[in-house]
Amino acid sequence: MTSIFYIRHAEPDWTVHDDQSRPLTAKGLKDCQLVTEFLQDKNISVVLSSPYKRAVDTVSPFAKGRGLDVQLIEDFRERAISSVWIDDFAEFVSKQWEDFSYKLADGESLGEVQRRNVAALKEAVRQYKDKNIVIGGHGTALSTLINYYDDTYGHKEFETMGRIFPWVVRMDFDDNGFVKMEKINLFDA
Repeated sequence: MTSIFYIRHAEPDWTVHDDQSRPLTAKGLKDCQLVTEFLQDKNISVVLSSPYKRAVDTVSPFAKGRGLDVQLIEDFRERAISSVWIDDFAEFVSKQWEDFSYKLADGESLGEVQRRNVAALKEAVRQYKDKNIVIGGHGTALSTLINYYDDTYGHKEFETMGRIFPWVVRMDFDDNGFVKMEKINLFDA
C-alpha cells in the first residue's frame, strides 16, 4: 500500500500578491506544528512539495525533524490564475468550478490543473511504491485531485475547505490504483 498525505499549506499572508513567494502568517508558521505532530507516527519516507514558499514552509519543519529533504515538484504548484490581481475572486472561482475549461488569458483552467496534478501524483505513487509520502501543496490543486477520485466533490466542498489552513487528505493506492481517501481537519484531531 502506498499512502499519500497531501498537506494543504498553513495560513498564507494574502498581503503578498506574488503567488510563488507568498509566505505564511505568524499563525500559519505556528500551525505547522500541527502538521509535524500529525505526521510523527505515519512512517513517512519521502517529502515532496510544490515549489511555492508557503507549501514548502508548511512541510519543512516535519522534514527537517526527520532528516528528510523536501523535494520540489513543479507540477504540484498552485494554478496560474492571471498576471493581474482579481478583485472578485469568488466569481472567478465559481466560474472555474462550473466549467473546468474556464480560464483567463494567461491562467490555467481547473482541468489543466487537475491533469498536471494527477500526473504528478501518479508518478509519485509509481516512484515511491509501498511508501508513505507527504506532499506539500495548495487548496485548488488538492481539490482538483479530490474531484478526480470523487466527482461529487465540487465548488461547495472547495469553499468549505477554503477556510481551513492547514488541511490534510490521505489517499491510499495499491497495485490496482486508488483505494480510498480520508479528509482530515487537524483542528478537530
